[in-house]
Amino acid sequence: MIDTARPTTRRTPLDRPPAPEPLPVAAERRRAATRRRLRGVDLLTVLTWLSAAVAVTLWLATPGSHTVAGIGGWLEAGGIVAGLIGTDLVLVMLVLAARVPVIDRLIGQDVAIAHHRALGKPVLYLLLAHGALLTLGYGIGDGTGPIAETVALFGSQDMPLAYLSIGLFVVVVGTSIVAVRRRLPYEAWHVIHLLSYAAVLVAFPHMTTGSVLGAGSWQRAYWIALYVAAFGLVALYRFVLPVVVTFRHRIRVVGVEPIAPGVVSIHMAGRDLDALGAHGGQYGVWRFWSRQTWWHAHPVSFSAVPSRNGARITVRDLGAGSARLGRIRPGTAVSLEGPYGLFTKQARSAPKLALMASGIGITPIRALLEDADLRPGEATVLLRGSDTDQQYLWEETAELARRTGSRVYGMVGPRARSVESWMTEDDLRRGVHLRSVFPDLLDSDLYVCGPQVWTDLVVAEARAAGVPEHRIHQERFAS
Repeated sequence: MIDTARPTTRRTPLDRPPAPEPLPVAAERRRAATRRRLRGVDLLTVLTWLSAAVAVTLWLATPGSHTVAGIGGWLEAGGIVAGLIGTDLVLVMLVLAARVPVIDRLIGQDVAIAHHRALGKPVLYLLLAHGALLTLGYGIGDGTGPIAETVALFGSQDMPLAYLSIGLFVVVVGTSIVAVRRRLPYEAWHVIHLLSYAAVLVAFPHMTTGSVLGAGSWQRAYWIALYVAAFGLVALYRFVLPVVVTFRHRIRVVGVEPIAPGVVSIHMAGRDLDALGAHGGQYGVWRFWSRQTWWHAHPVSFSAVPSRNGARITVRDLGAGSARLGRIRPGTAVSLEGPYGLFTKQARSAPKLALMASGIGITPIRALLEDADLRPGEATVLLRGSDTDQQYLWEETAELARRTGSRVYGMVGPRARSVESWMTEDDLRRGVHLRSVFPDLLDSDLYVCGPQVWTDLVVAEARAAGVPEHRIHQERFAS
C-alpha cells in the first residue's frame, strides 16, 4: 500500500531508468514545442473567423449587395449575412467534431468538442435570424405580413428544405442543453445529434437555388469547397480511418480482470499496437462487438502505454453501458477510434510535473507517469480516493514513481463538507493546500483527472495560486 504520510522514493540501481537528455536541452525543447503549439492554436482561430469573413466579403463583392435600398432591402441583407455566417460556423462545428489529428494535437479533442458545443446556440440564433429577417424583408417588399409571407415561401422550390433544416437544428441544440441531455439515454441523444449532418445537407439546395450563390460565381465555388472539405474530413476521420485501424490491428479482448468492486481492467491483444502512436494520458473510443455492447462506443483512457501486441484500459461501472464491459468475454473483437487527447507529455512546458488523480481518473495519470521522461524528484503525484475501495492502480502507480524517483502521496476520505474543497476535512484542518503538496507548483505543469466537480475545484485553486493557463491540463473525454 502507499504510505499516505511519506513520499515513495526508494530506488535500486536495477530500477534506474535510461538517462534523460540534458536539462537545458529538454527545457528548451519543451518551450519551443509549446510556442509552436500556441502559434498553431492562434492560426486555427484566425482561419475560423477568416472563413466567415470571406463568405461575407464574397457576397459584398456581388452586384446584388450594391443595390440594397429601403427597410425591406436592409432586412434582407441582414438575413443574408446572418445565414452566411451561421452556415459557415456550422461547417466549423462539423470540422471540430471530426477528430482531425492536427486539431487534436493543437488543442485536444475535449477542447475541440467544448468549442463545438459552445458554437451551437450562436449558430442557431444566426440561422433563426436569417429566416426571420428574410421573411420580414420579403414581406415588406411584397406588401404582405410575416405570416402570409411564410405561407408563400413554403410554396417555393427550396424553402421547405430550409425550414426542415432549421427545425432539425432546433431539435439538435435543444437536446444538447445539459438539463435535457441528462434525461435522455446516451443512445437516443447520439441518434438525435446525428441529425446535425442531415440539417447541413438539406440546407445546401436552398443555398444554391437562390441568386446569392449563382451558377458559375466565386461564392458558389467557395461554398461547394467548404462543404466538400467539412464532410470529407468527417468521412475520413470518423468513418474511414477507424475502419482501417480496426482491420489493421485486429484487436481482441484476452482477459477481464476485476481490480476493485465495480472496476475492471480489460486486457487486449492485437498486431503492431505500438504503431498506434499512443502516448500515456491519451484515450480511445472503444466499441466491443458483443451482443450486449456493439451499439455503444466508450471513450476510455489507456491505463498503460500500449506495447507491440497488447493494450489495457480500466473501466469503472458508472452506468448500464460501462457495467456491461465487465461481462465481456475473451475473444470479443474491438474497434478503436483514436488515440486522442493532449493530456500527454507533449503538452508539457515546465521543468516539474504535478499529477493529481481521483477515483478512476488514475488511468491517464498512471499511463502518463509511465510514458514521461523523468529525473529523480521531477514529478510529484497525489492520488485521491473517497475510501480504500477507490485505490485503483495505486500500487502500480507507486511502483512507477519508485522507478522514476518521483514522490507519491495518497489522500483517502470523503471530501470536506464544511466548505467546498477538493480535500478531506482532516486535510483542511491541517492546512493542506496545493502549494504545500506541490512546493514547485509554479514551476510545474499540473495534470488533473477525476470527477468533474473535484477537478474544477483543483483547477480553481491552481489558477488562484498563479499557475499559467497553458500549464493546467484536464482530461474531459469527448465522444
